[in-house]
Amino acid sequence: MKNTVSQPANGALVKDLSASLVVFLVALPLCMGIALASGVPPARGLVTGIVGGIVVGLFSGSPLQVSGPAAGLAVIVFELIHEHGISALGPILILAGAMQLIAGLLKMGRWFRAISPEVIHGMLAGIGVLIVIQQFHVVLDRAPKSNGPANILAMGEAIFGGLFPLNGSKEEAAALIGIITLVVMLLWERFRPAKLKLIPGALLGITVGTAVAQVFHLGVNRVNVPSNLSDMVSLTGPSAMASGNWFSMIGTAAALAFIASAETLLSAAAVDKMQTRVRANYDKELAAQGVGNMLCGFLGALPMTGVIVRSSANVQAGAETRRSTIMHGLWLLLFVLAMPFALRMIPTASLAAVLVLTGIKLVKPKDVLHLRRFGWAPVGIYLLSMGTIVATNLLTGVLVGIGLSLLRVLWKVTHLETHVEEKDELTEIHFSGVGTFLAIPKITAALDQVSVDKPVVVHTHSLRYVDHACIEVIESWVERHQERGSIVHLEVEMLHRRYHTPVSRSVA
Repeated sequence: MKNTVSQPANGALVKDLSASLVVFLVALPLCMGIALASGVPPARGLVTGIVGGIVVGLFSGSPLQVSGPAAGLAVIVFELIHEHGISALGPILILAGAMQLIAGLLKMGRWFRAISPEVIHGMLAGIGVLIVIQQFHVVLDRAPKSNGPANILAMGEAIFGGLFPLNGSKEEAAALIGIITLVVMLLWERFRPAKLKLIPGALLGITVGTAVAQVFHLGVNRVNVPSNLSDMVSLTGPSAMASGNWFSMIGTAAALAFIASAETLLSAAAVDKMQTRVRANYDKELAAQGVGNMLCGFLGALPMTGVIVRSSANVQAGAETRRSTIMHGLWLLLFVLAMPFALRMIPTASLAAVLVLTGIKLVKPKDVLHLRRFGWAPVGIYLLSMGTIVATNLLTGVLVGIGLSLLRVLWKVTHLETHVEEKDELTEIHFSGVGTFLAIPKITAALDQVSVDKPVVVHTHSLRYVDHACIEVIESWVERHQERGSIVHLEVEMLHRRYHTPVSRSVA
């Protein structure tokens, strides 16, 4: 009996150990690359990955989900640092984490998932475009600009002032490393053997790019990683908490908490669909993310979310329990402690190339085709959300998308259709949809065009709801024409049933 119990437990441990190594290999380049895209030293991304694995992994409500720095937050962090300075990152992140923790304790987890798909897809596509145009400059060993339009406008000068004419410039060497990294990743995705499918292409691409840069002694920018773990953190003290502009910081923290929570819980839902072993507790997951982000804020690291790329790698590698997530954080910690010299060999152009491919993958034409099945309105919201994010910032784009979705819902629930059908022997008026006081002009326009020299039938059975204002308009029109001797039939009982009130005896 003892052996039959221990064997499955040992088997699960072996699977978790194997999966943790796979996730570690996926997370290592992404943690540094996302930090680079966020405008902070790569070491801060590694600290977030360690906290996300060990701390959040212990308390997570979605045991197989992996948390760490996310490409979706790189854009908002970059804008945050540009606006408030890097010293404000810690206090803002502590506030955002506290908001997440409180929301989780208040069991608000499921509400963060109440965002229409076109807004989510538009948000991810906008983030993808911003990452591509931002990291384009990093691939050339140039500093990215502060916003999307500025990065787009600077592309011409980067190409014709850095790459061309060909003269052996630093930009050309960096571009070569970036292209090599990108080609290796694409070839690996296309031709990798089935037995090696769990080896991430990003790791191979960065390895080859680093090897080329080392062998040919290329003078390109490389990752700057401190040799001591203590040098990788920048503790947020009371002075930093007290010196900031709290009014503006609270707004930024709320935006960060909202976007991080939505991305986390959508990822948790996706993990649930991938496997049947465990189900997510969204409130517990939200609270765990809050604890993790507060700790990252104190350590001066990047914000975290549950990330679908690492989580899917975890599930596909056969993870059974939360141990795989925790162990992946331990592997990151061990690597940082034992081999920081290896990290300092990596060209920043290689990390930027990884993010360029990540950004391209976030813009999915199939999302547009999927939304088109439900009409042009969702496609329009998707495009406007994406365009606003690129033109302004992430929060504005998300708010525009949510606002347009609410307007679409409002239009749907208040929309009234009218149709007048003239026949030889009678005229039929059809009302369908929802009749509120906002529809009175449309109702009167339909009634005024009716000729009463023959019988008129007013059909209201297709109405889902009608308020008293519309009922009075319709009944007044009917009574007025009946007094003139016209034959008008109105389904009075049906009309009042749509309002959920008893039929008036006087009218009946």
